[in-house]
Amino acid sequence: MQEIKIDLKRILIMVSIFGISLFGNNLTSQNITDEELIKSANIYKYSVKNIMNEDVDLKSYEGKVLLIVNVASKCGFTSQYEGLEKIYNKYKSEGFEILAFPCNDFGKQEPGTNEDIQNFCSTNFGITFQLFDKISVKGENKAELYKMLTDNPVTGKSKILWNFEKFLINKNGNVVKHFRSRTKPEGEKLTSVIEELIAK
Repeated sequence: MQEIKIDLKRILIMVSIFGISLFGNNLTSQNITDEELIKSANIYKYSVKNIMNEDVDLKSYEGKVLLIVNVASKCGFTSQYEGLEKIYNKYKSEGFEILAFPCNDFGKQEPGTNEDIQNFCSTNFGITFQLFDKISVKGENKAELYKMLTDNPVTGKSKILWNFEKFLINKNGNVVKHFRSRTKPEGEKLTSVIEELIAK
C-alpha cells in the first residue's frame, strides 16, 4: 500500500511538472509570435528617401493601407504602372497609398536617374502616387525595408524574383500579403484584399 502511495506521488509530481512545462512553452511561444508580428513585420520603424531625396518616416503613413512595389521603366511589366495608377485613384480617398521603389536589379531595366524615372512615369502614365529613391531589393546592398519584407513571420522568407512584386500593408503598418509580378494591380486577387483592409 505504501509503495502504491509513493508511486502515485511520483506520478502526480511528474504530471504536474510536465503540465507546467507545457503551459510555459505555450506562453513563451505565444509571446514570441506576438512580438514578431508587431516588431518584425512592421514597416513603421523604417525611414526611406523619396524620389526628391527627402527623408520619409514610414510611420507618417499610420492609419493607411499601403501597397509597396518595386518598379522599373524598361520591364515587360512596366505597363502595370497604368493599373497601379488606376487603383490609386479608385481607393486613395479611402486611405490607400502606393509606395513605388525603382530598382535596377533585374536585367538592368531601371538605368536612369531619379529625375529620369520621375519624368518617364509622369509623361507615359501620369503617375500621381509616391515614387521613392532608387534602391536595391536583393544582394549585399539590399535595402533594410526589403530585408524585412522578404523575411518576416507573416509572409515568410522569400526573394524578390523580378520587378513589380507587391506587398500589402495594413493600417497598423504590418505586412499582410506578398504578390508576385504577374498579379495585376487592378485584378480581383489584389483589389479584394485592399478593400478588405480598407474596411477594417
